[in-house]
Formats: sequence, structure tokens, C-alpha cells
Amino acid sequence: HPQIGMDFCKKHGEKAEAVLNAIAVHHGDIPSTTPYTPIVMAADAISSARPGARRESMEMYVKRLEQLESLAKEQPGVTESFAIQAGREVRVIVDAKSISDGEAFAISKRIATRIEEEMTFPGEIKVTVLREVRAESTAR
Repeated sequence: HPQIGMDFCKKHGEKAEAVLNAIAVHHGDIPSTTPYTPIVMAADAISSARPGARRESMEMYVKRLEQLESLAKEQPGVTESFAIQAGREVRVIVDAKSISDGEAFAISKRIATRIEEEMTFPGEIKVTVLREVRAESTAR
């Protein structure tokens, strides 16, 4: 698609050689002659990371997020779980009364291990376990 993108821009009036070169070389196939190339490469990477960009159907994407949340919820003491960052992170909330700080670390490791064993995914998935105690008072 780099060549197609460059041709499209030329057709629609882009004349700046630096811009055209950045578009043409953003996959690294040919040498860059412009400082704009890293920006175009970053934009391409961000675009390709969005749901469905690499032929993953929305249904498969949602199923993967649900599986992440489900694996987390199966751990004792977990009250909520949320797959965020397009499935690159799962946030897990535990019951502060029944789970200690040390147990929270163990839960995060167990969830990460299960994800590695039971799921197929690109890159990494960060597991964050939150154990929170709130104390509130009102002054009048």
C-alpha cells in the first residue's frame, strides 16, 4: 500500500517530495530521504493496531476481550475485571477485605500465566490488580 498511497496523494495534488517520499518508504522497503518518515511509520503502526485492521473480525475481537475478563474473574477474590487498551491490558479489582497485598501480586501472576497458556494474542498483555481501601468522612 505505500505505492498506492503515494499515487493517491499525487493524483490529488500533493507535490512536496518529502511528503511523497515519507508515504512511499514507510514500510522500510526503500531508503528514506525525509524526516517525516518516522511520523508516517508511527501513524501506520497505530492504524494497524486498531480492531479489525488485520482482518480480525469485530466478533473475534469482542470474544478475545470477554475471554480476558473471564479468565480474571475466575480467580478467588476478584470482584471485577476490565479488558482495556484494545485488549493489551486487563484491570482486575479484588476485594480488599479478603485479599492481601501479597495475594494481589500472586493473582496478577496467575492470571498472566493462564492468559499465556490459554490464549493466542499479539504482543503483550499487562495484568494490573487493584486492591483499594477507601476511608471517607465528612466535616460539617
